[in-house]
Amino acid sequence: VNFEGIVLNPGFTGAAGKTITINFRIKAAGLAILNFSSGSVLANDGKGTNILASLGNAQFNLGYAGPSVPEATTPSITLDTPAAPQISSPTHPDPNKWYSKNTAKFMWQVPSDAVAVRLLYDKYPNSQPRVVYEPAISEKEITDLKDGIYYFHTQFKNDKGWGAIAHFRFQIDTQTPEPFEIKFVDSKETDNPRPTVLFDTTDSLSGIDYYKVKIGEGVFFAIAPEIVKNIPYTLPLQAPGKRSILVQAFDKAGNYTVAIEDFIIEPLESPIFTIYPRELASGEALKVEGKTKYLNSQVIIWLQREKDEPKSFSVNSDQNGNFVFMTDGQLRDGVYNLWAEVVDVRGTRSLPSEKLTIAIARPAIFRIGTWAINFLAIAVPLVALIAMLIFIIWHGWHKFSLLRKRLRKEVTEAELVIHKAFDLLKDDIREQIKMLEKTRTKRELTEEEEKIIKQLKKDLDDAEKFVRKEIEEIEKEVK
Repeated sequence: VNFEGIVLNPGFTGAAGKTITINFRIKAAGLAILNFSSGSVLANDGKGTNILASLGNAQFNLGYAGPSVPEATTPSITLDTPAAPQISSPTHPDPNKWYSKNTAKFMWQVPSDAVAVRLLYDKYPNSQPRVVYEPAISEKEITDLKDGIYYFHTQFKNDKGWGAIAHFRFQIDTQTPEPFEIKFVDSKETDNPRPTVLFDTTDSLSGIDYYKVKIGEGVFFAIAPEIVKNIPYTLPLQAPGKRSILVQAFDKAGNYTVAIEDFIIEPLESPIFTIYPRELASGEALKVEGKTKYLNSQVIIWLQREKDEPKSFSVNSDQNGNFVFMTDGQLRDGVYNLWAEVVDVRGTRSLPSEKLTIAIARPAIFRIGTWAINFLAIAVPLVALIAMLIFIIWHGWHKFSLLRKRLRKEVTEAELVIHKAFDLLKDDIREQIKMLEKTRTKRELTEEEEKIIKQLKKDLDDAEKFVRKEIEEIEKEVK
């Protein structure tokens, strides 16, 4: 059923007003569910603000003609029969919620005096269970259930008879919402930075719970279905460029359908600089002039010194599209990049303009003075270091020369002493040899004495050669 109406000015004021009365005719017995798939109530505020907070639902258990499904009657209560079981479900815990699982599990505590339990599941809220389990079981799992609203019925029996019946409702919806499209009111290519879109879908069983929207690389945000039902939705402010919009429609069981579309936000024409310096002396104010085709619009100036973070400044173009930017303070020496963007009253931006490069430095005379100071700051310590090194080298050489002279003198004295000592030793050995040779004239020397003479002569010659060689090497070292 679709309906639409209006209350003429001044509109309706009050609470719980009746909008329409609809009479339905019963086609068959059973459970009838009434849902509002969509709706809106617009305030008489000149803007058409939707003030409808929520949409309710209802269900009716209509009379059933026929004996195939017995309804629970109110039997006479027999004293001391078991109380109604306390049913819980780990798969479908909340009777008022929808679940996408088509396997349901139910559990209950069995009293100590229970001898049997009987169960039933169907689509009727007050049925009497018929399937008996003896001895009593404490849980039951039902698989491959079709979508819909079900009731699980449980009843205990003890030696006094059957007790009260417990009824547990559970709802299953495994189907996703209907496929849908995203439509752009302004077309998919627009210079409107807040494009308007239409998207809407339905879910035949549990109904649409909410939408999730993601734009480009952003994060998802949720939208209530009442906000977009047959009403254009305006996207948040977008920067120029191509991106996508992704919409997920979730039903009340958590199933969802996805729609995605690409769109392009066309940029404004970039501003241009008409008057600007290439170089500035340190202390001078930076002033640039430019032009844009968008009159009385905001122009954002970006200024970046070398690798520093860019800083933004805002000026406005005049009625002819001209704009002027001047820094309020002195800029540090360095190389700067300058560029601009224009933003119109809707928030649409342009792409960045061509970047300008501006060098800021001190005047030549100050640069020479600074250069001289910097040079002297390096040269003076360097000259002092060189002079110190020269002094250290000279001092070391002087000390070495004195040491060498002293060493040469001591070596010469040692050489004379060695010569004298060796001459004395040589004279003593020759005397010993003469004494042995003199003995030879008187008697024949023994073999041992002959060997001693030969060995003494040989040792004397070897010692003389060795001493001479060592003295010559020492003399070479100290020269």
